[in-house]
Amino acid sequence: MRIGIVCPYAWDVPGGVQVHVRDLAETLIERGHDVSVLTPVEDPANLPPYAVDGGRPRAIPYNGSVARLTLGVKATARVRRWVRHGDFDVLHVHEPLAPSLGGLACWAARGPIVATVHSSIERSRVLATGYYLAQTVLEKVSAIIAVSEHARRTLVDHVGADAVLIPNGVRVDRFARAAPLRDWGSPTVLFLGRLDERRKGLPVLLDAFSLLRQTQPDVRLVIVGPGDPGEVLADVDPMLREHITCLGRVDDEVKAQALASVDIYVAPNTGGESFGIVLLEAMAAGTPVVASDLEAFERVLDGGRCGVMFPGGDHRALAGAIEELLRDPARCEALSTLGRQRAQRYDWGSVSEDVLRVYESVVSGQQRVEEDLRGQIVGRLAGRGRGSDA
Repeated sequence: MRIGIVCPYAWDVPGGVQVHVRDLAETLIERGHDVSVLTPVEDPANLPPYAVDGGRPRAIPYNGSVARLTLGVKATARVRRWVRHGDFDVLHVHEPLAPSLGGLACWAARGPIVATVHSSIERSRVLATGYYLAQTVLEKVSAIIAVSEHARRTLVDHVGADAVLIPNGVRVDRFARAAPLRDWGSPTVLFLGRLDERRKGLPVLLDAFSLLRQTQPDVRLVIVGPGDPGEVLADVDPMLREHITCLGRVDDEVKAQALASVDIYVAPNTGGESFGIVLLEAMAAGTPVVASDLEAFERVLDGGRCGVMFPGGDHRALAGAIEELLRDPARCEALSTLGRQRAQRYDWGSVSEDVLRVYESVVSGQQRVEEDLRGQIVGRLAGRGRGSDA
């Protein structure tokens, strides 16, 4: 099957949607499909062989963050050219309602289109003011996938459409076999996320870490993600900073190794999450998870059975949860086992099967429509022929 996939966000800026698109594309290629991904990118040299440059992105506030999207006349021309040359059996557009390449691809395409919605948005000026534009995009879509109930609800509430639920996937083997990055020499907690995005919850974790150090003086915090650590840690006590290691932005291999080398992964996010793929990555690596009680995280952690949850924004509760785990190796071992088992359910080997079933349904539906149309045309021509004979 020839499959075109559209990624809305800059390929070389870390993000869950980009990881989702990459892992889906590579899984489909491994299964023998011909896949092309169109994506914004800062530096085309960062693109893998299956990806196509969709143009340089611009920073646009979107969903409580700053997304790097591509739009405009040049982008429209690139999209049309890619769609025309691709001759895809199915087009898969991610975040079709974001002001980026997805909507352009929907307008340009003629064949079956599948859309995946990732975002969870309670109120959106973009969707409210662009309601009719959103409708014209969705009218072209044959089937919609939502990665979570939150994402599905956003679609229902804002544009009145519905979707089938297919969760994010994770390349379990990559994390399960990762070698530890290093021996930190003391109990270690890991944060993964953009340092300058407050909804990722790093300030909450820093406050919790300050409390934790009072009872666990050897504990270390490792921070991974893009951003200026000097700015983020400017107000942190210098004595505390000595026990914080910032690795900056890392590639996927180092991320997996970092997860495999720590005692606890902490997700202190305060909102705006529709799923929580990094929780699954930590679980696949066998690392116990402590996460805020966002509904999306609760679903990933099976109601808290596969991880420890704390009230979002409560740094004292977070410090207490981490301390309890560090003092209970048996509990950590149990969570590691449960997490690995849970992550297997989300392996891309299984998730891609569900996505392919959606592809096959819209392709076969398109074929039936075309066959019916040809039958109608033939019938009309035959009727005219009989009329002329008479």
